[in-house]
Amino acid sequence: MIWSNEYAIDILPQLLGGVWVTVQVTLLGMVVALVLGLVVAVTRFLKIPVISAAFTFYVLFVRGTPLLVQAYAAFYVLPSYGITFSAIVTGVAVIGINYSAYTAEVYRSGIEGVPAGQWEAARALSLPQRRTWTKIVLPQSIRTIIPVLGNYWIQMFKDSAVLVAIGVAELMLVARTLGSDDFRYLEPLTIAGLMYLIVSYTASLIVKATERRYAPTQ
Repeated sequence: MIWSNEYAIDILPQLLGGVWVTVQVTLLGMVVALVLGLVVAVTRFLKIPVISAAFTFYVLFVRGTPLLVQAYAAFYVLPSYGITFSAIVTGVAVIGINYSAYTAEVYRSGIEGVPAGQWEAARALSLPQRRTWTKIVLPQSIRTIIPVLGNYWIQMFKDSAVLVAIGVAELMLVARTLGSDDFRYLEPLTIAGLMYLIVSYTASLIVKATERRYAPTQ
């Protein structure tokens, strides 16, 4: 099969639409992962009876099962129990929940890395627990884990291709559909691969810039 520039230009708008859906799913999924992961990490650190244990099981379960299985269960099994969402909403929820288990562990490592003296100083000043967390603990811990969270963000963008299994019209599904409709896979898959590379590289530059800006001061 010979590369066709004319065909590549013709399918480019559809592939750009697919990459836009992929970016949206990734950004929304990352918001879910960051917020839910923080709640899980703080709750486990506080060792709240029953709830902390439940979250520990949550992390083990989500990390121990494949993203594809979770996507299938959410999209095809939950409707049997009256829980139905669109493919894109399900995709955002599934990938966000999946990655929240990983971000929770990242948050935990950052929280545990805060020097004991910082906790002691907060107690000595009789600071409320909320202020201790929001003004002392979280700002210090998050700065140290930005690179890891950034790597998960990039990985999530690439893993979003798994959501093709539940019909999310992301980049990979668009490329596959174009290939099967026109019996030409060279151009759509090659362009899709380049788009993944471009977006991932751009995201890595953003992560590096953020890391430099918020790097802990020595």
